[in-house]
Formats: sequence, structure tokens, C-alpha cells
Amino acid sequence: MNIDNETITKIANLARLEVADAERESLLKDMNNILHFMEKLNEVDTSNVKPLIYLTDEINVLREDEVKKEISVDEALQNAPLHDGTYFKVAKVIDKG
Repeated sequence: MNIDNETITKIANLARLEVADAERESLLKDMNNILHFMEKLNEVDTSNVKPLIYLTDEINVLREDEVKKEISVDEALQNAPLHDGTYFKVAKVIDKG
């Protein structure tokens, strides 16, 4: 299978990306190289390989949640660059327009 310019356009549209014409050839070459590499991997005989469910044999050891030393509002805000005495002040990141 090879990727063509039409496929690049579809993928870019799905990913909400703008692909400049200057980047298109490089992207086309890279994506085709990836597909050819995957085809090579499909040639490997994996019939005797057990499926890998976990990366290690380790078992998660979970601890109980414990209440530890709490800090006061004043202590929490003492190193904050901006605050109003009760809350941290941060730059606006959502425009309600």
C-alpha cells in the first residue's frame, strides 16, 4: 500500500492540520516509509510468541490513602506569585466569546 496526496489531504483534514505544499512531499515520503516498515514487520513469524499482556511481572502495591499534615491557606499561598488571599490567580486561558 502506498499513500498518495489525496490520502495526505484526508489525514490532515481528520487531524485538523494544515499541510503546506512544501511539507507535502516530505510527509508523503515519511508516511510511505512507515508503511513499508510495517509491511516488513508483518513478514516476521510470530506464531510461537505469546501475547504480551503486561510489560513486567510486578504487581501493583497500592497504599491506603492517609491524611497527612495539612497546610493552611496562608502557607499554600506564600510562594504563589499572584493570589488574592484565598485563591491562586492565574492568566485567563478560556475566552467566553
